[in-house]
Amino acid sequence: MTDDGETRQPRDETRAEADIPAPAAGPVAAATGAATATVPNGARRAALSEGRRSERRLGWLLCLPAAVIMVVVTIYPIVYAILLSLQRADLRFPNDNKWVGLTNYVTVLTNSFWWHAFAITMIVTVISVAVELVLGMALAMVMHRTLLGRGVVRTLALIPYGIVTVVAAYGWRYAWTPGYGYLANVLSDNSAPLTQQAPAVGIIILAEIWKTTPFMALLLLAGLAIVPDDLQRAASMDGASTWQRFTQVTLPLMKPAILVALLFRTLDAVRIYDNIYVLTNGAQGTSSLSILTYHNLIGGLNLGIGSTMSILMFITVAIIAFIFIKGFGTAAPGSDNAGRR
Repeated sequence: MTDDGETRQPRDETRAEADIPAPAAGPVAAATGAATATVPNGARRAALSEGRRSERRLGWLLCLPAAVIMVVVTIYPIVYAILLSLQRADLRFPNDNKWVGLTNYVTVLTNSFWWHAFAITMIVTVISVAVELVLGMALAMVMHRTLLGRGVVRTLALIPYGIVTVVAAYGWRYAWTPGYGYLANVLSDNSAPLTQQAPAVGIIILAEIWKTTPFMALLLLAGLAIVPDDLQRAASMDGASTWQRFTQVTLPLMKPAILVALLFRTLDAVRIYDNIYVLTNGAQGTSSLSILTYHNLIGGLNLGIGSTMSILMFITVAIIAFIFIKGFGTAAPGSDNAGRR
C-alpha cells in the first residue's frame, strides 16, 4: 500500500534482472550467445572435442607419408649401420661374421690412421670455413652495395658454386699437374705440389674456398638485407665511423644469418670427400674421415669397421650441429640470453 492508495505488487528482483538486456558486442556475439544458451555445456564440450580429434587425425594422416619416407630413407640406414658396427662383418670372410659388441669402436678409436684423418678434416674445416666467412662477408657487402650491374656481379660471383664439385676438382688437379698445368708452370721445375702433404692440403683448402665462398656470400647477403637502413643512418648521424657501424650495428643484427651460414658450411666441410678424392685420393697423408671410411667400407669390404667409422662421423656432425644450434638459439631475434623465446 502506498501513500496515494494504490496497491503495488512486490518487485521481483530476479525478473527485473532478467528484463535488463545483456550488453551486445555485435551480431556475431549475440548469435553465439543465443547458441550457447540453447546448447548444454556438456554437449558443446563433446562437439569441440570431436572436432579437435578430427583435426588431429587429419594432421597424422598428412604427416604419415613424410614419416614413412623418413623412416625408410634415414632411420633404417642409421639403425642398420649401428647393428653392423657391433658385428664382425667382412665380406671377404663371410663365414666369420659374429657379434663383437664395442670391439670395432675400440679398434677405430685406438688407430692412428683415424686420428690423423680426423686432424686433417678439422684443419681443412677450420681454415676453409674461417676464410670463407671473411671473403663471403666482403663479397656479400659488395653485392649488397653495388648500384650498377648488380645482377651481373651476383651472377659472376656465383659461377664457382654452380660448377659440379667433381668437375671443379678435376680442373684444380690438371692446373697443378706438372708439364701442362697453368698453375704448376708458375712453380719451379719438377715440382709436384699434389705429391707432398702440406702443399696438397693447402690446394685442397684452396679448392674448397674457391668452390663454396659464393654459397657463404649468398647466405650472408640474405642477412644483410634484414639490417634496417634507418639504423645505419642514425648511427652515422651520431658520429659512428664505417667500422663502428659494421661491428656495432650490422654484425649484431646479422648474427643469426652468420651462425646459420657457419653451421651449413661447417657440416659440409666435415664431410669433405669430392675434392680430396679427385686431387689426392687420400695419398700423402691427406685422407679425411670420409675418404678413410670409403676405403674401409667400399674398398676393403669391411662393413663392420666402415660402419663404425660412419657412426663416429655421425656423432661428430651431431655434436657440431648441437653446438651451433645452441648458439643460434641465443642469437635468434626475440630470444633471451638462455635461448628462450
